[in-house]
Amino acid sequence: MKGKVYLIGAGPGDPGLITVKGREILGQADVVMYDALANQELLALCNESAELIDAGKRGGDHHLRQWETNELLVKYAKEGKTVVRLKGGDPFLFGRGAEEVQELREAGAEVHVVPGVSSSISVPELAGIPVTHRDHASMVTFVTGHEKDDRKGDRVDWKALAESHGTIVVLMGLGNAGRISEGLIEGGMPPDTPAAVITDGSTPEQRVEITEISRLAHTIEDKKMLPPGIIVIGSVASLREKLGDLQ
Repeated sequence: MKGKVYLIGAGPGDPGLITVKGREILGQADVVMYDALANQELLALCNESAELIDAGKRGGDHHLRQWETNELLVKYAKEGKTVVRLKGGDPFLFGRGAEEVQELREAGAEVHVVPGVSSSISVPELAGIPVTHRDHASMVTFVTGHEKDDRKGDRVDWKALAESHGTIVVLMGLGNAGRISEGLIEGGMPPDTPAAVITDGSTPEQRVEITEISRLAHTIEDKKMLPPGIIVIGSVASLREKLGDLQ
């Protein structure tokens, strides 16, 4: 097996935020398998002869199932091709990148990872919300708001997180906002704790709403905010009023 597979982080949405190394390898690939969250403007950087495969998953819409994606990555690597797996944000942060690397390693493939700018920090930052601040939060917790489909209940202990006294950044949590806020309030977090909801972060379509955790689900529904989105919970959310948009 002489092929190489590169897992490249595409960044949070703005195509200019992919790394230099990511751009270079993307232009050399024979095959590019891209996710729904990777800005498709980046495909213009690909070689004209490259085979482009939509492996995106959003909500219940799957162009390829994960096992199909894994099989194709192994197949192309065995054919000796240079393969790019283009993933939104960073490949290893809630992106199933590690699972894909494990599958490729077990098949004997050569695999490399090109880290990406994670939306968990960059999207709030561009919206004027630092996830840490000396006067507000000395720690930050990154949490997935969407568990595995075959898992009953949450592994995330929202009640325990309420006692962390730091910033909580929730990815893929818009649809579960009601359960998230309920768990945090039950854990002792004040209902008026500031929260921010950011959709389409880092892009011209970015929307930001500042609310309180008790009104989190209502805000998302009332403002018709749709994925992809990030929720930031903690007093740092209130800093947007002072810092403003930073795109």
